[in-house]
Amino acid sequence: MWRKASAALLLALAVGYFYGGRPELPEQILQYIGLPNLQTPSPSNEGLERAISAAWEALIALPSRQWSKVAVGVNACVDVVVSGVGLLQALAVDPGAGRDHAVLRSKDDLRETFVHYMERGAAAERFFSDKEVFQRIARAAAEYPSAKLYVGGNAALIGQKFATYPDLMVLLCGPVGPKLHEMLDEQIVVPPESLQETDEFHLILEYKAGEQWGSTRAPQANRFIFSHDVSNGEMSSLETFVASLEEFQPELVVLSGFHMMEGQGRELWGERLKEAVATIADIPRGIPIHLELASMTDKDFMSRIMQEQVLPIVSSVGLNEQELLFLSQAGDGPHAALPAWKGVPDVGRVGDILYWVLERHGRTDPSSESDLTRIHFHTLAYHILVTVDGYWGNQAAAVMAGARVASSQACGLRTVDVSKVELKAPLEFLTSHLEPRERLSLKPEEPVAVWRRGNITFHLTPVLVCKRPLRTVGLGDAISAEGLVYSELTRQHPF
Repeated sequence: MWRKASAALLLALAVGYFYGGRPELPEQILQYIGLPNLQTPSPSNEGLERAISAAWEALIALPSRQWSKVAVGVNACVDVVVSGVGLLQALAVDPGAGRDHAVLRSKDDLRETFVHYMERGAAAERFFSDKEVFQRIARAAAEYPSAKLYVGGNAALIGQKFATYPDLMVLLCGPVGPKLHEMLDEQIVVPPESLQETDEFHLILEYKAGEQWGSTRAPQANRFIFSHDVSNGEMSSLETFVASLEEFQPELVVLSGFHMMEGQGRELWGERLKEAVATIADIPRGIPIHLELASMTDKDFMSRIMQEQVLPIVSSVGLNEQELLFLSQAGDGPHAALPAWKGVPDVGRVGDILYWVLERHGRTDPSSESDLTRIHFHTLAYHILVTVDGYWGNQAAAVMAGARVASSQACGLRTVDVSKVELKAPLEFLTSHLEPRERLSLKPEEPVAVWRRGNITFHLTPVLVCKRPLRTVGLGDAISAEGLVYSELTRQHPF
């Protein structure tokens, strides 16, 4: 009798947790009453990955109206991809404690910042201020036995992804040197004014899941990027880019590279940011503009981009979990006190920040002067597309297409191989940690969860995470590009 009463009491407690909106049940209660912990998928769930992949193939469809011309600018370079630990060892740098630096000024700064992000398994990008030291490191990287050269820069990578669609004409503006020009897809048009005599090089220090250096162990695979890139840092191709749009007549404009300004110093980026915004304002309002964000560290710079300068004049934004949290921290938004995400970012907290960005800085009110109506959020385990109702269509397919390309490209494949991926997304989650909120479940055969807050709609899909990723650079750019290919603009105004 006592045992039955205890079990009934624990079951009542569990029900109270669910209906009371508590995000987690104590693990001891779950184990005692035999309920599965619905926060993360069980390792014994076989076939989930296969079911999700099959559902993607069945459900992902291109929109009825597709883009025929897309203009992309303005950061482009050559990526030198190398083992981070291997390069630092070749530079005779010893492992040690991690520490974040907004700007790198020495090999010690590089080592400390690399360790800081490696131990978190997080991506980051920094400017290296000393040109001579950077050139010495760059030479060592290029001579490293396993070093590889790739197309680099968000704009160039997004352009390359668009160019995989044969019916889509792509214009790319940026500092394009001879090596980069040689590597670009032949379908990409580069204005003569964008060509320059030398290439800009970015160093990509990759590490694998579980890789060890000294006492630092990477919880997941990722990369750390740094450069001494003045052309991209000044966004020197922006005016050429906007001037070329009149002749090219694109249906969609994709902008990236603002994060590169940050390394130029506050006085320089402050003035250049004003000039950039004035130039972007010359783009005809009938053309939607997507902004691809990247890693930043200056809260004032991010605040200017968010509140006063850039976000109100673009219609769509792509970002990851670090950039989303930094947006909230820079603007005193929801969960701004959270120093960093732990493990898989909580869906409810992510949803709160996404809602706040659109509610505060987007066009949720038709009388608003802002053009922002769409945000494509991506993290390792899942993606969310959030839109203001009435402006964008085919978003369920778009978010699934972005997740599918993340799963395949990370493994170096053209299609998803279910034997090489695993599900890490929560199968059940709260849509918010504020009000209103609801508890939703993911169904493998219908792998998109949809919910609304006011006139804002959220589409979430899991990612089938590559177990042994071959290359992590450019995944975010491929995700955003793929999501845009599958997106349809349903209302021409106010863009």
